[in-house]
Amino acid sequence: MTEPESGEPIEARLRRALGARSIVLVGLMGAGKSTVGRRLASRLGLIFKDADIEIEAAAGLTIPDIFAIYGEPSFRDGEERVISRLLRAGPLVLATGGGAFMRESTRARVGEAGVSVWLKAELDVLMRRVRKRGNRPLLETQDPEATMRGLIEARHPTYGLADVVVLSRDVSHDRVVQDVLEALDRHFEPPAPHAVAAQ
Repeated sequence: MTEPESGEPIEARLRRALGARSIVLVGLMGAGKSTVGRRLASRLGLIFKDADIEIEAAAGLTIPDIFAIYGEPSFRDGEERVISRLLRAGPLVLATGGGAFMRESTRARVGEAGVSVWLKAELDVLMRRVRKRGNRPLLETQDPEATMRGLIEARHPTYGLADVVVLSRDVSHDRVVQDVLEALDRHFEPPAPHAVAAQ
């Protein structure tokens, strides 16, 4: 499935199809954006960037501190600026924070300079993963699972606007990376000749 009759590897096909565009991973915390993104970038021979790490470097503060000192609206402003700057340096693989794609202007920037991939994960998978790591300011609540459920309800419809959707399952990261590559390959595939004629 990864190589058509031409024998061209899927990685080479995708690099050509991307051109100067970047692959932008979106989804909730725990969806695997950073881990999958790093491996995806390695497969494609692209640079990997994590927007949250870049924001912390630009601000000289951790994300929980930015939230606490300046509030979420100010954080989202900075996030949009950082994502715009990173996209101008493409092509690369960019992992974004869970709320980034919710902002319409950030989504528009991603649409102009990238291809968005939603890593979609079920609640139980997300909770298992986020419990392994702290540093999640949005989950500093009495009932983190209820908070996550609320985030799923609020954000999934918007994440559904992404160009490509891939299920982030409890399988090896390399399997999810392969799923992303194949989904992108289908996304870039030119429509069959009869489909064009029918329009």
